[in-house]
Amino acid sequence: MSNTDSVYSPDQERGLAAILDTLIPRSDDGRFPGAGELGLARHLAQRAAELAPLVVQALAILDALAAERGAPDFAALAAREREPVLAAWSADHPLLLPALIFHGYAAYYGEQRVVEALGLEHRPPFPLGYPLAPTDPARLDAMRRRPPMYRVPPDPKP
Repeated sequence: MSNTDSVYSPDQERGLAAILDTLIPRSDDGRFPGAGELGLARHLAQRAAELAPLVVQALAILDALAAERGAPDFAALAAREREPVLAAWSADHPLLLPALIFHGYAAYYGEQRVVEALGLEHRPPFPLGYPLAPTDPARLDAMRRRPPMYRVPPDPKP
């Protein structure tokens, strides 16, 4: 899937971004962005496409719940109004929200802006690696003296 492809329509991406911003909102000081504003809806479309049919159904229900409150859709609700709507929906549909939370957090804490806001370098652990304290190889002597703790499978030939 290219960066321009999505399993969601633009309105659905906006709705999913609103859900993500509700789950992981912008910090009060603005240091940490909301998950939706980082574009994680696009990330979920690419990394968790199997959730798309459930997300589309959820968005339709959330939009209907928002309409009951006078908003055109879930994304149009004020941030403080989204949480009770999302809670009401998730009480009746408990399976999707944990998946969105899992994928949302995994993507969120991999984003450069979030990692740097945490005071960390945004890089893979290698090639720089992490410093390891020197160890004494003699600490493994007891393990080396133990007999093997595995069984050899029988010969498959009759």
